[in-house]
Amino acid sequence: AVGRAAYSRGSGTGGFAHLTFINGNGTIGSVVTSGHATAYNTSSDYRLKENVVALTGATARLNQLAPKRFNFIGDTEITVDGFLAHEVADVVPEAITGAKDAMRDEEYEVTPAVLDDDGYVVTEAVMGTRSVPDYQGIDQSKLVPLLVKTIQELEARIAALEAN
Repeated sequence: AVGRAAYSRGSGTGGFAHLTFINGNGTIGSVVTSGHATAYNTSSDYRLKENVVALTGATARLNQLAPKRFNFIGDTEITVDGFLAHEVADVVPEAITGAKDAMRDEEYEVTPAVLDDDGYVVTEAVMGTRSVPDYQGIDQSKLVPLLVKTIQELEARIAALEAN
């Protein structure tokens, strides 16, 4: 389906949708602000879903995740907590975009165009194609249902132990 985004600007402090994402299924996400907060929304209405079942086995799945500490190559001064996308893909695939070690072709300028004194092209630019990394991404918010269910499972285990 072809998608589009609608952008708007507001000056009020009430709820205001600044960016709305739309495809053939209707509005599927938005960025909404209020007087003091920003919400990044994805569609979640029950009327959009089917085959809804309870989440089970969350603790076992959560234990497969391997959080790491690292810095990004482009920002060596800051160490952060996070994940390696390809490791999460096996456990929570919906949280990951892209494929491990993927590459894409990129067009680039080998030799720039030559212009005369009036700005007219004398010699066209020479273009080339090179293969560059197509990096994976992670939407960590997709981990929240697993985290919540794990807490619920652990709470149930604690309650059962305390009852004995």
